[in-house]
Amino acid sequence: MDFELPEEIREMRNQARRFAQERIAPHVKEDEEAHRFRPEILREMGELGFFGTVIPEEYGGLGMDNGHLAHVAMVMEIAKVSASWGLPFNMQMLGPALTLNIFGTKEQKEKYLPGLVSGELLGCFAMTEPNTGSDVASMKTTAVPSDDGFVVNGNKTWISQAQVADVGLLYAKTDAKAQPAHKGISAFFYELKNNPGISTVPIEGKLGLHCAPTGEVFYEDAKLPKDTLLGELNRGFKICMTQLENTRLSCAARAVGVGAACLEVAKDYALERKQFGKKLADFQMIQADLAEMYVHHKAAEMLVFNAAWKKERGDKEGTDVSTAKYFAAESAVEAANMAIKILGSYGDST
Repeated sequence: MDFELPEEIREMRNQARRFAQERIAPHVKEDEEAHRFRPEILREMGELGFFGTVIPEEYGGLGMDNGHLAHVAMVMEIAKVSASWGLPFNMQMLGPALTLNIFGTKEQKEKYLPGLVSGELLGCFAMTEPNTGSDVASMKTTAVPSDDGFVVNGNKTWISQAQVADVGLLYAKTDAKAQPAHKGISAFFYELKNNPGISTVPIEGKLGLHCAPTGEVFYEDAKLPKDTLLGELNRGFKICMTQLENTRLSCAARAVGVGAACLEVAKDYALERKQFGKKLADFQMIQADLAEMYVHHKAAEMLVFNAAWKKERGDKEGTDVSTAKYFAAESAVEAANMAIKILGSYGDST
């Protein structure tokens, strides 16, 4: 295995770093405090090709052989400046767009993929419900077949970009009596706006990610045309698991970016702050904390790049992606805790 990223990906990573510093960093604190989402930033990311690395050129993507490696490299740089702005990679590309590219018809792809890649269409995916999280098969939202399509009733929650999304994925029960339950789930690619049966409500009380809109979606006898069905009827569970396998990788990369930011802030503060006549960085306990943060960060980074590299080569087992997500997330939390400890009172206010 060659541990050096290809030159093309290094250039894209540098481009993402510049974009994060020039377009996101100057107003990220203000936007987080105001819970402000800037769609123009998302569209700029689309114009730069950030959302097209794993999408074929015929649908507006870049069609890269190393698309997953490129995407995780960029996510790490964006999330280092703002975890909120690392999220659109999932809402635009790894969730709706890539899933549609794998399972959609040619007509569905031609209609929606270019807009998702460019950022002209905002995407989301509706899976989680008030009483359904990891146990996807227990969902209660139904999509009852009718003569001209499907009638949907139910409620999805914690849906990223719900209140701003134009299109997205919906997972619902089309056979409520199926046993086992997951065999009764179908997937749909649908338009959220201009449908009187679909409404959204923002979720405001989050601890973080305030630049990334999150909301609930309510379906009250919402009518979806027949051509919104994605793949085969009652075969949506496989589509859902495939989508999660892809979005998990981006989540892992986002955690690496967050860990890197914590390490950088803690290191800079330790080199600047003086106590008892010397810098914090000169104290052995602080050095040990910084060393542990660095080791965990590099290990998480390598696990994510390894998972992306494996995915490029057709790995469908999923163990490497899940391992990377688990370790990167745990490392990010630990890095945040250590950064707060090193910064003291400033750690609770920065």
